[in-house]
Amino acid sequence: QVQLVESGGDLVQAGDSLRLSCTVSATLFRVIDMAWYRQSPGKQRELVAGITGTGSTTYSDSVKDRFFISRDNPKSTLNLQLNILKPEDTGVYYCNRYPRPFRLGGEDYWGQGTQVTVSS
Repeated sequence: QVQLVESGGDLVQAGDSLRLSCTVSATLFRVIDMAWYRQSPGKQRELVAGITGTGSTTYSDSVKDRFFISRDNPKSTLNLQLNILKPEDTGVYYCNRYPRPFRLGGEDYWGQGTQVTVSS
């Protein structure tokens, strides 16, 4: 059984910072490659940043050098530091397995996400 609980989203101004966290209830979290995804208004969900079990990271071009992904394996948490936020960063942020989401009951499983809204 898997459970994903995202938190930390807020309404902020352009240029501000936020830190998102995700608590992951999954067996052997430490070996699972994880990622943060974002769904912006009117757009499909997209990959924002990924991290392997050993800490190698990847970022989308739009967030590179502004966002930083990290993980705490003993605490089974995934974090995302968002800096120099822009209005186009607005969206619901989700954590999940990378590159394919967790499956539950034969379907892709997603948590409730956390809303980030950046005003100009």
